[in-house]
Amino acid sequence: MSRPRILVINPNSNPAVTQGLEDALRPLGFEGGPELVCQTLAEGPFGIESQADVDGVAVPLRRLVEGDNSSAAFVIACYSDPGLQVCREGTERPVFGIAECGVLTALARAETFGVIAIAQRSIPRHMRYLRQMGLTDRLAGERPLNMSVAETASGEGTLARMIDVGRALRDQDGARAIVMGCAGMARHRRPLEDALGIPVIDPTQAAVSMALGTVQFSAH
Repeated sequence: MSRPRILVINPNSNPAVTQGLEDALRPLGFEGGPELVCQTLAEGPFGIESQADVDGVAVPLRRLVEGDNSSAAFVIACYSDPGLQVCREGTERPVFGIAECGVLTALARAETFGVIAIAQRSIPRHMRYLRQMGLTDRLAGERPLNMSVAETASGEGTLARMIDVGRALRDQDGARAIVMGCAGMARHRRPLEDALGIPVIDPTQAAVSMALGTVQFSAH
């Protein structure tokens, strides 16, 4: 009997981000459990950094999900949750967005949370989403790195900058948990948590953990 598969989709076309996702998700793999497959969306931009980028990948994501008859669940690994609702319309199988799952996980760990964004222009987009979710009253603050997706995934000095921003969210804004606001930050979760001393949520790990539970319980 074949193992069920969870497809984790990187909606940008940067393979370094996809590799970072694979590395971050390795601890969630276990013998006999669902297969975790990370895939790069070839049609996507090199980094999703604007509303135009978010809107532009929705239809390709829908095509990918709708045409996949093998996966038991899908995870859209971009913090803007691009195409989440249109993908859910395209399949009866569960589709998880990492922003939604990351924030919900943070709420289970702390009363208030902060978000580390890649850039200042990402923050209004994230705030609109939090307002739609009705969760702005639990947000302590959101601060930007002012770096690109590519820089967060493979650039030098990213962790040091994340620690500085994380400390400001903790000490000045009152955040008691931190959500990393970009899938490209995945490799920095553990060292960032060690440096800050409060929970740090990698939203892709959070989303895949939810997908694992859903797939496992549907099979037993």
